[in-house]
Amino acid sequence: MARRPRLFVADVPCHIIQRGNNKNSIFLKDDDCLFFLNTLLEAKIKYPCLVYSYCLMANHFHLLVEPKYDKNNVSMIVKFLGAKYVGYFNKRYKRSGTLWEGRFRCSLIDKEPYFLTCLRYIEMNPLRAGIVNNPGFYRWSSYRFRAFGEENPIIDLDLWYNCLASNPEGRQLKYRQFFESSIKEPEWRQVREITNKNGILGSSKFKNYIEKLTNQRIVLRPCGRPKKISSDPI
Repeated sequence: MARRPRLFVADVPCHIIQRGNNKNSIFLKDDDCLFFLNTLLEAKIKYPCLVYSYCLMANHFHLLVEPKYDKNNVSMIVKFLGAKYVGYFNKRYKRSGTLWEGRFRCSLIDKEPYFLTCLRYIEMNPLRAGIVNNPGFYRWSSYRFRAFGEENPIIDLDLWYNCLASNPEGRQLKYRQFFESSIKEPEWRQVREITNKNGILGSSKFKNYIEKLTNQRIVLRPCGRPKKISSDPI
């Protein structure tokens, strides 16, 4: 069966998942995560993208990125990141061969309101996996940047976050409150399934917009629409 082609559009966010081969761990020590994040920072400068969110789990990672100027910057970032990290990992752990489970999976994300669903999906991964009982306790995600103002040169802010309050402390509080409500199972499953199918997470209007922009027929459709979230998540 032919592989479903991945779709990228400049200035449209994209959720990326890359897993370790045979579900093996790709991050064994803290230094591995640090090397990966430093490489991600290097990659986003080399191939301009906004990075809105990330989460590094033991055997996979998530990114929420938006390519600037050139839609191919998404593929170039993942290629650069993957090649440099595999070289580091193989040398450190005296191994050879592939580290990744085939091609990375991805989906285009409609900024309103699916962007927030995807953002929370990514940063809630450690809690859902039972690693922590609060996303703020997990070091290897972007959550603490928005929730506590922790310095992070990788992450770019979005318009929704900037509109939460008139000062940094207020925005951080609103963001933490936004994460107090759990993601409903249908929404969680929707993000996962559409990303695995290299699809589009968005409204019919957004899908039609992408079809016209790319001159491609998009067959895969989302499984419903999450509840719209205003600038005040409470």
